[in-house]
Amino acid sequence: MNLSKPEDKKYWYAIFTKPRAEKKVHQRMIDSDIEAFLPLVKTVRQWSDRKKTIQIPLISSYVFVYMLEKDLNQTLPIQGTVNVLKHLGKPAKVRDIEIENLKILSDSNESFEIDNSIKVLKGEVVEVLKGPFMGLIATCEKTSGNHRVIVKIDSLGSCIIVNVPLSYLRKIENKSVV
Repeated sequence: MNLSKPEDKKYWYAIFTKPRAEKKVHQRMIDSDIEAFLPLVKTVRQWSDRKKTIQIPLISSYVFVYMLEKDLNQTLPIQGTVNVLKHLGKPAKVRDIEIENLKILSDSNESFEIDNSIKVLKGEVVEVLKGPFMGLIATCEKTSGNHRVIVKIDSLGSCIIVNVPLSYLRKIENKSVV
């Protein structure tokens, strides 16, 4: 029988970074042997003389680390790190399903918009069965004839909107994303 203590278990945590320092902080964490994840998405930027496809962080100013809570202090000396995201005075744990959703979104070549101001209405919890977002579990909202999946990352108070055809969705009974 395994009697491991909760403090002996690794969890995902969000590390707040200085603005526009996410990529450098992520690389410094990797170089320091810290298991880190930075969800990036491709976007096209227009300059006066050219267009260029670049990768930007899906969620600004955050890098995710997978480690023991007692080891989180190892992230603070890394240049560009500001603090550990906290909830009620303790480091906020990011659920595995939220990290999986971020991985699905960052691995996709589909375009989507990021909106941190959306107020998610209560809706049905769905799983995406087909397409580039397959496996994503989210809250479904129908607006103006468009079917949208709203992925709520509770620990960050952030929402990501993706357009998914209704035929790609399956309702999940008695399961909550929130």
